[in-house]
Formats: sequence, structure tokens, C-alpha cells
Amino acid sequence: MRILGIDEITFAATDLSRCQQFFADWGMTLVEEAPTRRVFETLNGCRVIVADPSHPGLPAGVEADPTVRELVWAVGEASELEAIAQAMQGQPGFVRTSDRVGCTDPNGLAIRVQVTRKKPLTLPCAQMNTWNERPRLNQPSPAYERAQPVEVGHVVFFVTDLQAVTAFYESVLGFVLSDRYPGRGHFLRCAPRGGHHDLFLLQTPEARRGLNHVAFTVRDVHEVFGGGLHMSRCGWETELGPGRHPVSSAIFWYFNSPAGALWEYYTDEDELTAEWQPRDFTPGPTVFAEWAIKGGIDGHTRRQHLAAAPSGQFMTDKPKP
Repeated sequence: MRILGIDEITFAATDLSRCQQFFADWGMTLVEEAPTRRVFETLNGCRVIVADPSHPGLPAGVEADPTVRELVWAVGEASELEAIAQAMQGQPGFVRTSDRVGCTDPNGLAIRVQVTRKKPLTLPCAQMNTWNERPRLNQPSPAYERAQPVEVGHVVFFVTDLQAVTAFYESVLGFVLSDRYPGRGHFLRCAPRGGHHDLFLLQTPEARRGLNHVAFTVRDVHEVFGGGLHMSRCGWETELGPGRHPVSSAIFWYFNSPAGALWEYYTDEDELTAEWQPRDFTPGPTVFAEWAIKGGIDGHTRRQHLAAAPSGQFMTDKPKP
């Protein structure tokens, strides 16, 4: 069995109108609308749902709303779904329907698995010219007015028992450890070959449960910037970014979401194989971010938030002292 990634994530929040506006500004497409539920899709068909807490059938949350209520992982075919069902039997909250199997993980989160609905995509992406490689010939790098996320790439949860939750995802779903903060956090990927992490589990000193953030993959670094600037112009608040994570090498930009916790645009994470050996890191600001901008960049001035706007047509258009 092999998990392919995240197929669907459901949030519960009371202000559906504000969430709908945020999701649309984020770059997703509204595909279903009901009085107590909205369904959006990313470019490859990954679904992001927000529902009123009164909507029937919502699993219990691991913290107060707004937050995530359900996370659906993907497999490639029915035989793999059957293998997951066998591995899940006996787990708390085990359920099986015509197209899904699921249970409750040791942290209290409702997880489900289904044969993927996502479609394969080939997208035009920026190429990077380095000292050794010059693949971009006679072509400028792209600039984006806004982002259109490809998929939900990873999620990060606060957990109360790091070892128990990690063991569940390794033994039941076949996840693989990528890197760790010993005793504090584990970066896990769905399969031996894949992006640096699909799931990050974090145990804080107070051992809380909840969602830290959900991350959306975009094409390239320029789309992180274009998406972040668009969200800034729309009036949404940056928590941190843009910046770069040393552990995964990814370029990021985090925003506060009305659906709960933080939402992240990211790209250029490390690609790992079975030969990768997990590393140990000591938590700290410089391990989390090689560099980062607190408060983000203003979408209009294209300068750090609250910095003075530029004047003149060129940087050299300054009065002489």
C-alpha cells in the first residue's frame, strides 16, 4: 500500500462567507455551494471544504472551531484501499463506506482514505539559472498576479503523544520519517520517495492538540511571491513570510485563515528517496527559517509591511543630500 498524499480536507467555521472569500482569494475554485457547506478545488482536484459546525455528519474536532474536522488521504487503486482497511481494522472509530475507509488517529483526528480523485497535471514552471546550469534561454522568469495552488501539500498538527501518533502513521499508513526534533517533532512523508514531508507532528511543552497549519503547493518561488502579494492586496494578514525553511529547503509565506490556524503557500521542498537518513535538529528560530519577513510584504508598495513606499521611477531618483 502507498499513500499518495492529501485528497481532501474539511474545516468547520461559523463565518462561511468570510471563509469563502478567503478561499477564493487564495486561488481555489468553488465547485459546490450549500447553506451550511462550501466545496473548493485546487488545480489538480484536491478538495478543500468548509462547513458550519451544525452541518450533519461532521466528525468531532480536536480543538475548538474554527479548525480541521476531517482529513482524507489518497491511494491509487482499490486494492490499496483494501490493504488500508485491513490495517485500520481494530482502530478507534473505524468506519467503512462504499468508497472510503477511516478511523480516529491517536490525537483524536478523523482520518479517511479513498482512491484519489486528483488528476495528473503538467504545468509550465519557472526554470532556475545557476552557475552550472543555464536551462532558461531567451526567456524571463514568470511573474504571477496571484496564486492558483496545485494541491494541499502537507498539514502540521500539535499532538499530545508524539511517539504514539508517529507509530500509528508509520504502521497503519506506511509513512516514513524524514527528519526530527528529538522528543518534540517528526517530519513524515507518505512513501520512501517523495517530498520532504506530507505530515509534521509537533509536541509542545504544554502538550496541546490542534492544527498548526495547512500548506498548499504552488508551481515555483515566483508563485509564492505573486500569491502572497495578492493576498496582501486583498487585506488578509500575513503571519510570517516570505521566507525559507532550512529543514525542507522550501520557500514559504504564511497567512492567518478564518477557517482556522495558518495557511501556507510553499514550493521547492527537498525530494527524498529510501536512501535518505533522517537528521536531528534542535528547535530554534534559525532552524525554522533561514530568513523570513515578519508581517509580510505590502501588495501595493511591494515593500515590507509598514515600510515607506518608493518614490520616483528609479531607485536612483533620490534628492542629493
